[in-house]
Amino acid sequence: EPTVRTELMEQIPPIAIFLQESRPKFPTAFFEYLMPIVVRYLTDVNNQVRKAGQEALLILLEQDLIAQSDIENKVCPILLDLSAPDSDDEYKVEAVNIICKMASILSRTTVEHVLLPRFCELCSDGKLFQVRKICAANFGDICNAVGQEATERLLIPKFFELCSDSVWGMRKACAECFMAVSYTTSPEVRRSKLSPLFISLISDTCRWVRQAAFQSLGPFISTFANPSSAGLYIREDGTLSIRPSVQDVHSNSCQPSNGITLMTSGTNAV
Repeated sequence: EPTVRTELMEQIPPIAIFLQESRPKFPTAFFEYLMPIVVRYLTDVNNQVRKAGQEALLILLEQDLIAQSDIENKVCPILLDLSAPDSDDEYKVEAVNIICKMASILSRTTVEHVLLPRFCELCSDGKLFQVRKICAANFGDICNAVGQEATERLLIPKFFELCSDSVWGMRKACAECFMAVSYTTSPEVRRSKLSPLFISLISDTCRWVRQAAFQSLGPFISTFANPSSAGLYIREDGTLSIRPSVQDVHSNSCQPSNGITLMTSGTNAV
């Protein structure tokens, strides 16, 4: 029964945490018994079971309960198979979504060498616009996960493609994550490549794209500032904030000094 398998998946994370805390007594129980179940349920025929499996997987990754070798040798191959060009549409959309969510959790090396090539392929998926939309909505997170060199070499060309996509929702998603992409690049790339690209979005024929671009204009401009002099920085949650100076802290000693949030970098397409 799918409901039984779904319930089982919901119990996997707390069991895994218990086994981790009791590792001297159960040194290999998780990897021998639970990990194979999680991997298998990622391809279950029932979508509710798959969803429960994906949620369990993300919790296990966030809690650092899966060894790096298991991630690369067991989890990633399944996701790459599910997101292959000839994969079932529903499986592919789910796989792309989980790949994007995993990017901020895994090590940079794993993301760049294992998942990034497939992500670049999916950005150009001509069959499913849903796949491209997921890629566009999470583009800033992927850039942040792999760093400047890989972003400029592999991702910026794909970003140009998505910014000129025939579906306006794709262009809108790109406008919303523009600051996060710009923040990962060098000043020269911002000036010579991203600035003209942003102008094309702010002049888009669709008013929803233009509106999203205007909302991202201030955050995009802020990426040109020198952080050491302007005091601007990006928090882990993607918000643009101001780091108060020492003088401000002393003059406002009774005020909280944890930064002033200016604007969030919207990365979710509507």
